[in-house]
Parts: sequence; C-alpha cells; structure tokens
Amino acid sequence: MEATIGNLVIIVAVGVLAPLLARLIGTWLAIPVVVFEIVLGIVVGPDALGWVTSDEHTELIANFGLAMLFFLAGAEIDFRELRGRPLTTALAGWLVSLGAALGLSFLLAPHVGAAVFIAIALTSTALGTIMPMLRDAGDLRSPFGIAVTAVGAVGEFAPLIAISLFLSGRSPVQASLVLLGFAVIAGLAIWGAARGVGAEFERLVTATLHTSGQFAVRLFMIVTITLVGISVVLGLDMLLGAFTAGVLYRLLMNGSDEAQSKVIGSKIDAVAFGVFVPVFFIYTGVTFDLDALLASPTALALVPIFLVALLLLRGLPSLLSLPRGANRLDRGAMVLYGATGLPIIVAVTAIGVDQGDLGTEVAAALVGAGMLSVLIFPLLALWLRRRSSDAPTTGPDDDYVPTVA
Repeated sequence: MEATIGNLVIIVAVGVLAPLLARLIGTWLAIPVVVFEIVLGIVVGPDALGWVTSDEHTELIANFGLAMLFFLAGAEIDFRELRGRPLTTALAGWLVSLGAALGLSFLLAPHVGAAVFIAIALTSTALGTIMPMLRDAGDLRSPFGIAVTAVGAVGEFAPLIAISLFLSGRSPVQASLVLLGFAVIAGLAIWGAARGVGAEFERLVTATLHTSGQFAVRLFMIVTITLVGISVVLGLDMLLGAFTAGVLYRLLMNGSDEAQSKVIGSKIDAVAFGVFVPVFFIYTGVTFDLDALLASPTALALVPIFLVALLLLRGLPSLLSLPRGANRLDRGAMVLYGATGLPIIVAVTAIGVDQGDLGTEVAAALVGAGMLSVLIFPLLALWLRRRSSDAPTTGPDDDYVPTVA
C-alpha cells in the first residue's frame, strides 16, 4: 500500500506538471498535453528514473481512467450528426483498413493468433484522445470535425467488437451469443433512456447541481461502473461497456437545458481529465517496456514499420469520410487523425501477451508506435488544419456542451 501511495503522489505531481509544460512550450509550439503525460511517465518509470513502479492498485485506477476516456468518447458523439454519409464512409474505411491490416499482419506474425492481434491494433483510432484536441481547436462541430469524429467512433467501437468476438478465448459462436446478450441489455437501457426520464429526475438533477448531492455526477459514475461491470462479468472487454455507458448517459441527460448541461459537462470533464484520464496516460508511460524495446533490434525495427502501417492502413482509408471538396491540407490532417491510435493498442497488446499469442517485443513495438502516433500525428494534423482555408476562425468550442447533450 505504501508503494501505491508513493506512486500516486508522483503520478499526480506529473499530472500537475504536464499542463504547465504544455502551456509553457505552447508559446512556441502547440503540443497536446497527453504528449507530456506519456513522456513524463516514461521518465519517472522503472526504465528511467525508477520513481514509479507498476502495482495492482495504481493499475486499477489507470484502467478506470481508460474506461472514462471511452465513456467520454461515447458521451460526446452526436449520432444524429454522424448518421448517413459520415458513418457509412467511416465504416467502409475501417473495413478496408481491416482487410489491409490482416494482409500485412500475416506477413509479419509467426502464427494466425498473433496476426489477428496485430491487425486489430492497427485498425484503431484514438477518438478519446482526438476529440478534446478538436474541441480545443474549435473544430469539433465543423464538417471536417464531424468526419474525424465518425472515423474515430468507428475506429474505437469496431475494434472493441472485434476484440469481443475474436480475442475473448471463446469460440466465435459463443462470443457472438455473449455479445448479443450484452447488446440486448445495453439496447434496453438505451431504449429506456431515449424515452425520457421524467420531470422528477430533472428536478433532482437541478436541485443537487450546486450541492454536495451532485446527483448527475454520481449517476455518471454508477452508469459507467455498472456497464463496465456487466461487460467484465460477461467476459467482454471493459471498454465496450464504458463506451456504451457514455452513449446511455448522453441520452439520460438529453432533457437538461443548455446552461445546466454545460455545468454538468464541466463537472464530469473535471473528474475525468482532472483526475483519472491523466493517470492512464502517465501509467502507460510508466509501464512501457522500454528495456525490451531497446534490447531487441527486431522490435526497434518494427516500431517505424507499425507507425507507417498506421498511416497507410488506417490513415489513408479514413479519406473516404472527408467532406466533398476537401483541400490538400485537410486530406493530410484526416490521414494523421485517422492514424492516431493508442488506447485500443494498449488493450489489445495486453490481452495478446496475457494469452501468450503476442510476444513482449512485438507488443512493445506496437505500443511504441501507438505512443509515437499520439505524440506526432495530432500535432501535425493541428498544424495542417490551422493552415487550411476551411479552418475554423473561432477559438475553443465554448458553445459546445461536453459529455452531455
């Protein structure tokens, strides 16, 4: 327990330092805060300074931060804006990515099991990482931002379905039945939420909004934990439950007026991005097996291969979702955003290593490529987008209500 407390003290200190560095360096170069969180995590981790080590309690908090990242992704998606062409083309692009990734993976992997793990990892897009950047840039509700959101939504949800179907250790038939069971439970909950929650519910939310009751925030916690728990009990990936919880919560809060929704959204963002999500990214840096990567020439060689593969196999198919008439700079930004992936890669490689299908060197190379994609691609995408003739002229999306509708 003492080790956990020591770990958390340093991780929280790093979490405070990261936005300060981002603000300081942002005077010359706008770098997403997640970059500093990951890099500082590596610095304080066991392969560098050794101030923070992995332990099960810190890992539990980090996993909850990952779940909250997926909750926020699900909660911030407005499916009314994505339906039709954005969602259809995003799904088509993901299927192209999957086919191409399977082809490459069978060339690189020693057996079928490893190939499937690698392919699913290479088809992911880090929507939970990208959306805050789009929002801060005032680009979340532009046609370009909607297209990126559609690509990210499919790039997170489709790999989660693939994990549940093919990487759960069950036969495809059993996995499909379990997934169907979860879909029925989640569908009934979403159907009930979409019908409305009633005036008494709204009064309770309003009455506790500025008191110690904080019903809306507590509801967010119970919805997330319940659906994550159901997915774990059913043997599905917890991130599927977290993503679904975000969708459900958005529907539950649909009746709130705009001013109230802003307050609720800011409170949930404070809990997520102020506490738990940074722990996940910092702990990702802490647990990154830098020694295994540096000690293996093969693993080192795979990092740039996987990084280029993300661009070619995931980024290029994302172009299908671009709004018609998009210029060259927007095409480049879309490729870079679509190729940004880390959370799913972390989850997939962890499962692969635990099941013995994926070697630690390959897993480290995949995570390393995912980390580099988060460190480099969004930064370049933001730079290209700012220079686009179609770029937003306003600042952050202050009128956008985060996490709730």
